[in-house]
Amino acid sequence: MSRYQAAGTNARLRLFTLLEAQGVPASEADDLVAALEAGAVAGAQSEVVELDGMAPASRGELFADGWDEGVTAVSEALVGIADRDWSRRGGRSAGAAELAVHLADVRQRERTDLVRLEKFVRETVLPRTYPHTTQRRRALVALGEAGGLCTARTVNSDGDYVVCTLDAGHYDPDNKPPFKDGKPGGWHKADASIWNDSGAACIPHADL
Repeated sequence: MSRYQAAGTNARLRLFTLLEAQGVPASEADDLVAALEAGAVAGAQSEVVELDGMAPASRGELFADGWDEGVTAVSEALVGIADRDWSRRGGRSAGAAELAVHLADVRQRERTDLVRLEKFVRETVLPRTYPHTTQRRRALVALGEAGGLCTARTVNSDGDYVVCTLDAGHYDPDNKPPFKDGKPGGWHKADASIWNDSGAACIPHADL
C-alpha cells in the first residue's frame, strides 16, 4: 500500500502543477482533485456494498451475519472518508509544498530501504552462494554487478529460460563438458544445465 500512497502523492502534486501552469484557479484545482479522490473512494464503497449477502453458505449463519456486519462497517467508513475528502478540498493546492516535502520523505525512505537491502544481499546472501551458480548470478544482478557474466540463454525441459552463470567470453565449442570427452567450462553452464550454441532456443549465439 505504501507504493500506492507514494504514487498518489506524486500524481496529486503533478496534477496541481499542471493545472497551475494552465491557469486553473487554485479553488477549482482543489475541487477537481477532491472530486477525483472522493469519487475513487465512492467507487470502492460501491464494490464493498455488493459483497453484502455474499458470504460462503458453507461457513454457516453466524459467519454470514458477521460477514454482513463487516461489509456494513467498511461501507460506512468509506462513505465517511469520501465526505471528509470532499469537505477538506479547500486549500489543497496551497499545500502543494507540503506534498513535495512528503514525497521527498517517501523517496528518502525508499532509498534507505534500498541501501539496507543492498547491504543485506552483499553481506549475507552473496557470501552464501557458490561460484557459477544461479543463486550467485541473481545476487550479482540485484547488486548491479553481473556485467562480467555470460548472457547466453537456453530453455530447459520445464520451458523456463536458463541463463549461463560462467564469465563472459568463456565459450569454446571445442571445449566440451566431461560427458562429451572434453574439459569442463567450454560450453554454457547454469547449475545442472550444460548447453552449446547449436540449439534453436540458445540466445544470443544462435539464430531464432
